[in-house]
Amino acid sequence: MLQFLARRLILLLPVMIGILLVTFLIVRLIPGDPCKAMLGERATQAKCEAFKERYGLNDNVAVQFVRYIANMATGDFGTSIRFTRPVVDIVAERLPMTIELTIGAMIFSTIVGILLGLLSALKRNSIVDTATMILANMGISMPVFWLGLMLAYVFALLLKDTPFTLPPSARFTAGIGLESLIKFWNLKDVTGVKKFLIDFLSNLALTNALITGNWKAYWDGVKHLILPSLAVGTIPMAVIARMTRSSLLEVLGLDYVRTARAKGLVERLVISRHAMRNAMIPIVTIIGIETGSLLSGAVLTETVFSLPGVGTMLVQSILARDYPVVQGFTLVIAIIFVVVNLVVDLSYAYLDPRIRLE
Repeated sequence: MLQFLARRLILLLPVMIGILLVTFLIVRLIPGDPCKAMLGERATQAKCEAFKERYGLNDNVAVQFVRYIANMATGDFGTSIRFTRPVVDIVAERLPMTIELTIGAMIFSTIVGILLGLLSALKRNSIVDTATMILANMGISMPVFWLGLMLAYVFALLLKDTPFTLPPSARFTAGIGLESLIKFWNLKDVTGVKKFLIDFLSNLALTNALITGNWKAYWDGVKHLILPSLAVGTIPMAVIARMTRSSLLEVLGLDYVRTARAKGLVERLVISRHAMRNAMIPIVTIIGIETGSLLSGAVLTETVFSLPGVGTMLVQSILARDYPVVQGFTLVIAIIFVVVNLVVDLSYAYLDPRIRLE
C-alpha cells in the first residue's frame, strides 16, 4: 500500500506539469488580446505596452512558463489581471462553494442512484425495473438549466408559504451572515498558508456555521443548497443507477452467488455481503469520475441559482483572458481530480481483497 502511494505521488509531479503546460498554451492560443479584453475602448497602444510589461506578457512564452512554474513552487499563483488580487485569495473564496455543492449533489446522487439500481436489479424485467430505468433515463436527458429553473419554480413559487418551500437562489437569506474564523479564534496578523486555510474554511459556509455554532445560518445554508444539489446531481444519479443495475445483475449470475444461495444463506445477506460488495467496484469508479467533474465547476447550475462558485469564475476569466486565474483554478482542479482517483484506487483493495495494489 505504501509503495503504491509513493508511486502515485511521484507520478503526480509530471502530471501536474503536463496539465499546467497544456493549460498555459491553450489559454494563450485563445483569440484576442488580454489588454483589449480588459481595457476595451481605452486600450491604446501605449497602455497595452505598459499592460503587457506589467504582467510579463512581452516575454517569450517559454520564459513566461518557467517563471510561472518557479512561482508555483513557492505557492505564488500570481495576481489576477482582472481583479488585481492574489489568485490564492480568489481560490479560497470560490472553491468552497463548489465543494459544498459537489458534496450535496453526490450525497443525493449516490444514495438515490444506488437504491434505484439495486431495486431495479432485484426486480429485473418487472414494472418496478421499467419504471426506475425510465426515471434514470429522464434524469440523464433533462438539461441542468431547465431542471434548475423548474425546481425553483415549483419549490419557490408553487409551494410558497408551505412547509416545503425552498429558496431559489443565493447562498444565504439576506441578513444572515457568517462570523469570520479569524475573529472567532481571536487571531492577528495571519499570513501565508495559515491565512489561506482559514479563509478557505471561512468560505465553507456549513463548516463555518458548525464551528461557530451559528445554527440559524447552518440550516439556512442547507435549505439554499438543496435545489442546486438536486439539479446538478440528477445526471450523476441516473448514471449511478444504470451502472448499479448492470453491475449487480452481472454479479448475481456468478457461481459464488449461486453457491451462497445453495448453502441456505438468506437473500439479504447474499446481496449485502457477497454480491453488492463486488458490484461496487465499477460503481465507485463512476462516483469518483462524477465527483471530479462536478468539482471543476457546474457553470449552468451556479448561474441559475446565483452561486459564486468555480465554474462561473472560470468562464468569466477565460472571456477576460485572465491567465493567472484560469491557470490557478486548473491546477487546483487537477490536483483534486488526482486525489479523488487515488481514493478510488485505494477503495478497490478494500472492496475486493483479491486486488493487491503493490
